Amino acid sequence: MKKVVIGIIVVIVIVAIGIGTYLMLNSEQKENKENANQNIVESQNEKNVTKDEDVTNNQKVSSEENLSNGGKTIVVYFSAQNHTKAVAEKIADKLNADIFEIIPEDKYTSEDLDWTDNNSRVSKEHEDDALRNVKLEKDKVDNWDEYDTVLIGYPIWWGVASWTVDTFVKANDFNGKTVIPFCTSSSSGLGQSGKLLEEEANGGEWKDGHRFKSNATDEEINDWIDTIK
Repeated sequence: MKKVVIGIIVVIVIVAIGIGTYLMLNSEQKENKENANQNIVESQNEKNVTKDEDVTNNQKVSSEENLSNGGKTIVVYFSAQNHTKAVAEKIADKLNADIFEIIPEDKYTSEDLDWTDNNSRVSKEHEDDALRNVKLEKDKVDNWDEYDTVLIGYPIWWGVASWTVDTFVKANDFNGKTVIPFCTSSSSGLGQSGKLLEEEANGGEWKDGHRFKSNATDEEINDWIDTIK
């Protein structure tokens, strides 16, 4: 009887040791599997991050090439009351671009710009197309061929670009250049002003433009620049 009890105890001990060993090995295998899975996840995440960074960098390079095509950028503008001038200077500064002001030989006075007066200069020019051929102090930009991208700014007059800009556009060859119009206006939108200038221009790849308020903020200007960079 005593031997039987001892035998049972031995069997129990052996079984207990076997179960403990099995549980320990199973736990180690589970832990190793979890570590392996974690390594796979971390490795995949690293690949995804690298991929995202590559995409971002490629987009950045692509955007920069799209703006300047490896060449120079210039901001050309006409400003009647300094609203367009303020925007143009900020754009040029942000893009580290050259700048050129369109200046009429016969400069516009405050009285000339009074569109509510039917006898004012702009009112007469609006009514008579023959008066819109505004002569400029200079209608050519030095080293024009060096510029691949031209941003051209103007105030909106009666829903179109100020006709002083027409004179400049007609006088220059835009072939091989990317042209981006922008305007300032207290109420009117960009409308067809950019399209109409494109029709008068000699070539160029004309892009959609943007209308700024007369008192455009730095934030508004910077946000737009970010979309074209």
